[in-house]
Amino acid sequence: MSETEETASVGEQAEETTEGNGDAEDKQTKQLPEDMDYDYEALHSRPSISPDSDIPENLLHLCHSFGYESGRRANLQLLDETTLMFIAGNLLVLLDISTKEQRYLRSCSGGGIGSITVHPSRQYFVVAEKGNQPNIIIYEYPSLRLYRILRGGTEQAYSFVEFNRDGSLLASLGSTPDFMLTLWNWRDEEVMLSCKAISQEVYRVTFSRFNPELLTSSGSGHIKFWKMASTFTGLKLQGLVGRFGKTASTDIEGYVELPDGKVVSGTDWGNLLLWDGNTIKVEICRKDGQSCHSGTVQPFVLEEGQLLTIGSDGIVRGWDFETIDAADSSIDSSRFEMEPLNELEVGYNVCLSSVVKSPQPDSFVWFAQDSCGAIWKLDLSFTHTAPDPECLFSFHAGAIQGLDVSPNSHLMATIALDRSVRVFDFLSNRELTISRFFQGGTALIWAPPEVSQAGGLLVTGFEDGVVRLLELFDPQRLPVDARRQHKGDARLNLKQAFKPHSAPVTAVAYERHGDVLATGSSDCTVFFFTVGDSYRPIGWVHVPGPVLGLQWSPHSHRENRLLVLCENGHVVELHSPDPKAQKPSKSFELPELPRRSFRFRSIKSRIKREEEKARRHADKEKKKGDLLKESKLGEVEDEEEEEEDEELPPIYIPDPPSPLYCGFYSQPGHFWLSMGGFDSGFLYHCRFSEEQDEDPDQQQDEPFDFLPVCDTDDDPIRSVTFSSDMKLLLCGLHSGTIRVYLLQPGDQGLSSMKDYWALSVHDNQYGHLRHIRCSHDDNFVLTAGEDGNIFSFSLLPPEELQTSLQRKKATVPSPRVGFEKESYAQDIEGPTADSIVAAKLKLEKDRLQREAELKITEKKRKLAELQKKFRQVLKVNRSLPEHVRLKHEELELHPCFKEEAEQLKLQRMMEVREQLSWEKERCHIAFSKLQDWFRDSVEEANVITLVAIRSDHRVSTYSLPSLTKSSAQLGHQDTPSCPDRDKHVTSDRRKSRTELEKDSDDLAEEEVLCPKVARAAAVKLGDRQEERLKKAAVKAEQARAKLAIRKQEWAQLYAEKPDEDYEDPQDVQNISEARENIGDLKLKTDKDFTVPRHLMMTSGRKRAELKDLEDNMCAKQTELNGQIVALRDTKVRLVSQLRAQAKQIHKVQQRLAAHLHRAPPILPTMLPEETPEKRLQSNRATLERYRGLREQRLKDTREDKEEGTTRLLEQRGGEEEEEEEETSVEEGVGLTELEEELGREEEIRLLEEQDSLLEQMETSVCRFDAELLQLRHQRLHLDLKLTLADLRQLKLYQELLLLKELETKESSLQEKFDACIREENSIESQLEECKEQLQLKQRDIVKLQEREKALHTALRASLGDNNKFQEFLTKVFEKKIKRVKKKEPREEEVDSDEESDEDDWDDDDDDDDDDDDDDDYDSEEGALDDSVCPPGCDPQMFEYTLQLRERRLDLEDMLAEDKKCVEALKDECTALVKKEKQAKSSRKFVDDDLELVNREKRQRMNELDVVVPLRLHQIEFVVDGSVPSDLSEGLVVDRTELARLERRIKQLQVEKSHQRDLKVHARHHHSKLLRECKDMKAQGQELEMECNKLMMMKCGRLVNLEILQTLSGNRVLEELKQQKNRHEAAYEKEIQQWDAKVDEARQASMEVTQRNTKHLLRKKKLLEEKIELESKLNARGKNIQFRQFQGDKRRNNLEAIDSLQEVVRRQSSQADALRREIDVLSHKGGPVSPPGRSQLPTPPPSTPTGTRTRLSKPQSSTSCSSG
Repeated sequence: MSETEETASVGEQAEETTEGNGDAEDKQTKQLPEDMDYDYEALHSRPSISPDSDIPENLLHLCHSFGYESGRRANLQLLDETTLMFIAGNLLVLLDISTKEQRYLRSCSGGGIGSITVHPSRQYFVVAEKGNQPNIIIYEYPSLRLYRILRGGTEQAYSFVEFNRDGSLLASLGSTPDFMLTLWNWRDEEVMLSCKAISQEVYRVTFSRFNPELLTSSGSGHIKFWKMASTFTGLKLQGLVGRFGKTASTDIEGYVELPDGKVVSGTDWGNLLLWDGNTIKVEICRKDGQSCHSGTVQPFVLEEGQLLTIGSDGIVRGWDFETIDAADSSIDSSRFEMEPLNELEVGYNVCLSSVVKSPQPDSFVWFAQDSCGAIWKLDLSFTHTAPDPECLFSFHAGAIQGLDVSPNSHLMATIALDRSVRVFDFLSNRELTISRFFQGGTALIWAPPEVSQAGGLLVTGFEDGVVRLLELFDPQRLPVDARRQHKGDARLNLKQAFKPHSAPVTAVAYERHGDVLATGSSDCTVFFFTVGDSYRPIGWVHVPGPVLGLQWSPHSHRENRLLVLCENGHVVELHSPDPKAQKPSKSFELPELPRRSFRFRSIKSRIKREEEKARRHADKEKKKGDLLKESKLGEVEDEEEEEEDEELPPIYIPDPPSPLYCGFYSQPGHFWLSMGGFDSGFLYHCRFSEEQDEDPDQQQDEPFDFLPVCDTDDDPIRSVTFSSDMKLLLCGLHSGTIRVYLLQPGDQGLSSMKDYWALSVHDNQYGHLRHIRCSHDDNFVLTAGEDGNIFSFSLLPPEELQTSLQRKKATVPSPRVGFEKESYAQDIEGPTADSIVAAKLKLEKDRLQREAELKITEKKRKLAELQKKFRQVLKVNRSLPEHVRLKHEELELHPCFKEEAEQLKLQRMMEVREQLSWEKERCHIAFSKLQDWFRDSVEEANVITLVAIRSDHRVSTYSLPSLTKSSAQLGHQDTPSCPDRDKHVTSDRRKSRTELEKDSDDLAEEEVLCPKVARAAAVKLGDRQEERLKKAAVKAEQARAKLAIRKQEWAQLYAEKPDEDYEDPQDVQNISEARENIGDLKLKTDKDFTVPRHLMMTSGRKRAELKDLEDNMCAKQTELNGQIVALRDTKVRLVSQLRAQAKQIHKVQQRLAAHLHRAPPILPTMLPEETPEKRLQSNRATLERYRGLREQRLKDTREDKEEGTTRLLEQRGGEEEEEEEETSVEEGVGLTELEEELGREEEIRLLEEQDSLLEQMETSVCRFDAELLQLRHQRLHLDLKLTLADLRQLKLYQELLLLKELETKESSLQEKFDACIREENSIESQLEECKEQLQLKQRDIVKLQEREKALHTALRASLGDNNKFQEFLTKVFEKKIKRVKKKEPREEEVDSDEESDEDDWDDDDDDDDDDDDDDDYDSEEGALDDSVCPPGCDPQMFEYTLQLRERRLDLEDMLAEDKKCVEALKDECTALVKKEKQAKSSRKFVDDDLELVNREKRQRMNELDVVVPLRLHQIEFVVDGSVPSDLSEGLVVDRTELARLERRIKQLQVEKSHQRDLKVHARHHHSKLLRECKDMKAQGQELEMECNKLMMMKCGRLVNLEILQTLSGNRVLEELKQQKNRHEAAYEKEIQQWDAKVDEARQASMEVTQRNTKHLLRKKKLLEEKIELESKLNARGKNIQFRQFQGDKRRNNLEAIDSLQEVVRRQSSQADALRREIDVLSHKGGPVSPPGRSQLPTPPPSTPTGTRTRLSKPQSSTSCSSG
C-alpha cells in the first residue's frame, strides 16, 4: 500500500450523482415523501422450499436466541434506555434489559447482516446486510416499519455504517472485494459520493463532530483522513493515508477527532498516536515507557475535558485533553509520557471492544461490549459514589464446540473454547448454570438413560486432552445444611476427571448399552473406558487421522461396533472391546482389537463426467429426432462426428484429499459420508471392502452409491441428525443454513430424500452449523454454529406449543443419595499433567528403575565381598617367601579383564569430560577474563632484561604500554570531502539515462500503415505453395540474421566511435602526472608558492601521519622485543640443557677417580628480571606452600604479609632440588687382569665423554653470549633511530596543534567550498541533462514530422491513380475535428482545494481554446459529412482513411506537446546558465578565502623549528674556506635528491625535443584525417544518390531495402490466391449450371411459344365459330323466349372471350419476360426471375363435346393460373 492516496476519484455512478448534486441549486431534485415506507413482510427473507413439495413454509418457528457474537466489531447499539440491539447470524435481536425479552427482525437478503447503527435522534436504526449486491435497510423505531432501502453501495457485504452528527448523511463501508466508501442522502435513497476507501480491510468510518466536511476511516494497518471538497466538476472526496514514519504500522480499531482537526488513535501495543495532518506528531505512553493499556487500545469519546479509552485489558482510563492536544515529541524520543486522570477496572478476564452511551441527557452510564462474551453497564462519572460495573448478560465467546440435549427433559448443554460449560432451559428460555474450567472445551455429550436414568450426567472433553464427568442437579433438593453452599436452580458438580489424550478431545460416544465410553482426539487415538461409578480405562487404539466423530452402531445392528470418522477422509470400524477379555499391557494399547478401514477416493469428477455424457446423449437424440423430421440425415451424420470430437471433462482427484465433515451408519458395514472441498454436493454411500490393506494410507476405496444434494456444491453438509421417529433428517450446512428433509419410515438408503425446507439462520460467512439436535419429544430443534449463536426452533406453532406445553416444565435432576457427604473429586488443573498412557508408562519406568537399583546394590555387595577376599589373598601372598611368592601378572585371571576394565575406565572418563565440558569451558573463560583484567595489563609493562653468562652485558626489552584512547584517536582521519564525487555520480547517471534513451530510440520502429483486410477462415494450401512459403521464410530469416549482425557491427562501431571532446586516456594520464610532478618549484617560503589541493595538510592528515610514525616506532620496538624474548627462551632451554649435561658429568665423574675429575663450569641460573611474568604464575604446589606459609606468617606477625610471603616462596623455589638416584658402589675386592683391562677401557671412554660434555657446554655458552652481544648492538642502533623519531614526533605534534587552531576556520570555508562545488556540479548536470532532453525532443519532433509525411504518402499510395473519391477522402483525411483530451492519471493528486481549483480553471481554459479551434475547423470544412461512407466508395478504404486521420491528429497533438516542451526546456537552460555563472563566482570567492587561510597555515608551519642532526662531512656550506658559525642561511638537501634533479634536467631537454617532433607529426596526421573525412562524406553522398536513382528506376519510388529483404512469403496472399482459384472453379461450375438452366429455360420458352401458337390458332378457330354461330343465331330469332335465351348465351360468350383475351395478353407479357431473361443469361449476368413467374396456364384439352364444354375449360384454367 502506498503511504498516501490523494484525491479519490469518484466512480461512474457517483460522478452522475455528484453532477446532479452540483446542479441542485438550479434544479429541484425529486424527494421521497416522509410517510413513504415498505412492506417488511413482503421483503424479509423466508425459508426456501423445494419446488412441487407439500412442506409448509412455517415448518420451524424461531423460539429464542441464546448466543451473542461478542467478537464482531461494534455489535452493540442502544435504541432507548432499556433496549439493546445486536446481530445474531441472520437476525437482528432487540433485547429488553429489564424483562430480558427478545424481538427479532430477519435480514432481507438472507445472506446475513454486516453492521448496524442508530440515528442520533433514536427514531431510526440502520441494518447493513451481506450477500450479492446487499442493501442498507433503515427501520423506524419503535414502530419497526421499514422506512428506506439504500441500494448499490457495495458488491458483497457492508462492514460499517455511521450517521453524521445531525443525522442527515449516512456513511457506509463495503468489505472485500471493493472496499467502497459511500455517502448517502438516505432520506431520498440517493448516493452523494462513492469511492474506494483503500485496497485492504477497513474497520470503521466516522464523520467529524466539529467539521461536517471531514471524515476519518481506519482499518488493517492504516488510517485515512477524508475531506468533502466542492470543485467545478461537483462534490468530491479527497483522502490522505496516514504515514506511520518511524513508528511501526498497526491495525487501528478506534480513534477520536479533536476540535482542532487532530486525531487520536489506538495501537496494537497499547499506546496512543496523535495525528496532525496525515503524520504522527507524537506517540503517547505512560511514565517510564509503560503502555497506556495492555494490548489493543481504543479511544472512544472526548468528554468533560478528558479523552476516554478502553482496552483489551478490561480497563477504562481518562486522559487530560489539554495535555494530549499540546503534546509534542522531544529530541531524544518520539514519545510523550503522561498519566491518566481516572481509571476504572471493569473486571477479571474482560476485553472491551466497543461502548455506547445512554441516551439520557447528562448521563454517565455506558454499555460496553465484552469480547469475552458479556455486556456490561458502566458508570464513567469516576466519583466515589459511582456504582461498580454490572454484568448485564453473559454468553459464550467464540465458536460453540459442543451441544447436546437431555434425554428426558427440555434441557440443553453447550461447551466452547471460552472454558465454560452452560446449561439452558430452552422451554423457559433461560440459562440455569455455568461452570468454568482451566482449559477450553471441545466436546460434550449428555449421558443416555442406560447410563444415568435421572439424566444428569454430562461428559465433556477439553483442549488439553482431559475428559470430565459432570453431574447436573437441583441444589434446592439438598438438605438444608448442604443447600447453603449451592445457590441457584441448577449446579454442575465434578464427578471424575481423567486425561486419556495429549491433544484436544474432539468426540465422545457411549456404547448403545451404556457399558463402554469411547473418546476420540486430534492426536489420532480412540480410548475406551468401562462405565460405572468410577470410569476405568480399557485401552486405546491408533487411527490414521485426527478423529472427527464417533458413532456406535444402533440397536438394529446385530454386532456392536464403533464407527470412527477422521478429518482426512479415513473411516475406521472398531469392535467393542471386552474389558474382561483384554490383557493388560504396559501402555493400555489394544493392538489386536479387530478393525476395518476405509479411505475415501473422490468420484465426483467421474459423476460429472457421466452426467455430461448423459446430457450430450440426450441432446444428440433430441437433435437426431428433429433432423429426422426434416429429412436431413447427411447433416445429422456430420454433427455426430463433430460432437464425438468434443472432449469430456477429465477425471480429477484432489490433492490433498477433501476433508470429511460428517457421517452416519445406514446398515451393518454401510455408512453415509458428507465431504467438503471439491467433493461437496453429494452424500456418498460407502462400505468396507473385504480386502483390507495393512497400511491404511495406501488403501483406496470408492463409494458404491451416491445421492446428489441440491445446491451444496459450495455449501457442504457439516452436521446431520434424525428425529426420534426417523421421519425428519435435519442438516446443518457450511453457510449456517438449516435444512430439513422429509423421509419415509425405514428409508435407510435415503431414497426419499428429495423435498426439503431450508432457512438461513447463522452467519453465512463464518457461522458454519456444526451442531444440530432435536429435543427428546421432537418438538424442538436446537442449532449451534461457529459464529457463537445458539437458536431454538419449535416444530409446532407458538399457540399450539403453549397449549401442549403449558403444564410442562424442564426438570433438573435431583442429587444422588448421599451426594452431600461425598468429598470433592480431584480435578486435573495444569495442561502439563500426564495422560493415562504417559502415567502408566512412567509407573512402569519407575518400577524398572527400582528393580535395576536393587540389582546394582546386590552386585556392589558381592563385589565388595570379592574385593575383601582378594585383599586377604594379597596379604597372604606378601607373607610368603620370595621364591614361592606369586607375581602380579600371575594374579591376573586373564589379560582381557584388565583391557575391559581399562576401556570401561576410559569410557567413563569420556562421559565425565562430556558432562563437565560446559562447566570447564565456563571456568576457563572466567579465568581468561580475570587474567585479561588483572594480569595481562601488568605483564604488558614488564621489561625483560637478558644477562650474558660469561660477561656483564645486558639487553632489555622496550616497555610498550597499550595504546591509550587519545593515541587511538590519532588513527582517525577525516574523510576528505569529495565534491567531485557528486559530479561523477551525476555524470554517470546522466550517461546511463542518455544511453537508455538512445537504446529506446533505436528499438522504436516506425509503424507500417496498411489498410486492415478482414481475413477469412484459414485456407489449406497445397504442398507446392507450402514449400514456396517455407523457402521464402528461410530466406527472409537469413536476411534478418544478416541485418541483425550488420546492426550489431554498426552499433559496435558507433560505440567505439569517440565523442567530439574525446581525449586519449594515456594523454590525460600523462598530463596529470606532469602537472603533479612538474608542479611549482618555488620554495615553500615563497609568497607565490601554491600547494595543490590534494596535497594540502589538514589536521586529519597530520593525525594520520603522527599515527603512522607511532605505529612504525612501535613495530620496530616490537620486532626487537620479539628477538630478545626468543633469545630469552633460548637461554631457558640452554640452562635446562646445561643442567642435564652437568648431571651426566656428575654420573661420569662418580665412576672416575678423583684426580681425573675436571671442574665443570658454573651453571647459569635464570634471574628474576629475565622472567618477570613468573611472578604472577602459580601451580598447585606453590599455592599449597603459600597457604602454609601464610598461616605460619599470620601466627607470627600480620605486617607486610604479601611481600614476605612472596620472598619466602622464591627462596623455597630456589632451594628445590630433584632427587638423585642412589648408586651402590660395590667394593672391588681382588680384581683380575681382565677386569683391570676392562676398567682402563671404561676409564678412557668416560674421560672422552667428560671432555665432550664440557666442550659442548662451553660452546653453547659462548654462542649465547655472542648472540646477546649482537642484539645489544641492534638495540643501540634502534635507540638512535627512535631518538630521531621522537624529535620528528615532537615536530609533528607541534604542527598538529597549529592545525587544530586553524581547523575551525578552515573547515567552515572548506564546507562552503564543497557546497559550492556540489551546487556547481548539480547545476552542470542539470544543464547537461536539460540540453540532452532538448536534443531528444528536437529529434522526436523531426521523427514526428517524418511520420506525418509518411501518413500522407500512405494515403496517396492507398488511393492510387484515377480514384474518383480521391478529393473527398483527402478532405476527410485533412479535416480538423474536435478531439477530447485524454487526461492521464497523475501519480500525485492535489492536496488542497486551491490547487485543485487552479487545475480545474486551467483545464477549462484549455477546453475553451480547443472549442474555439474546433469551431474554426468546422467552419472551414463546411458541410463535409465524414460519418457516412458515400455510395460507390469502398467502405474499407473509407475506414482506413479515418484511421489515418486519427493517427495524424495524434501526431499533431504529440508535435504540439513536444514543441511546448522544447520552449520550456530552452527557458530552463537559460535559467541554469545564469545559475552556473553565479555558482562559479561564489566558488571563486570562497576559494580565494581558503587559499589565504592555507597560506597563513603554511607560513606559521614554516616558522616551527626542525631538528636535523648532521655530521661534519655532510656540511658543505663553506665561507672563506671554513664552516661559519651561523648556518641559518644554509639549505638542507638530500644528496641523492640533488643528483636526481641534475639527471632530470638532462632528461627533460631530451623529452622536450621529442615532444616537438611528436607535435609536428600529429598536426600533419590531423590535417590528413580531415581531408579523408571530407572525401568519404562526398563519396557517401554520391553512392546514396546513385542508390536512390537505381531504386526510382526499378521500383518507381524509394523503398526500405531492409524491409524488402526481410519480406517472407505472405501466407495470407497465398491463401487468398488459393481461395481465388477455388472460387473461380466454383464459379465456373456454377456458370455451367446456369448455362444448363438457360438451355432448359430456352427449351421451356419454345414449348410455351408453341403452346401459345396453338392457343392463338384455337382462338382464331373459336372466333370463326363465334361468327358462324352469331350468324346462325341472328337468322333464327323468331320468338321472345328464344331471344331472351339468345341474349343470355351471348353475354356468356362475351365474358368468355374477354377472359381468353386477358389470358393471351398475360402469356405474351410472360413470353417477353422469358426473352429478356434468355438475353440476360446469354450475357452471363443480371437478375433471374423465379421460376414461378414464367409458368403459363395449361391449355385446355380439345374434346368433341358441345360448345358449352369447350367454353368452360379455358375459363377454369384461367382462374387457376391467375390464382
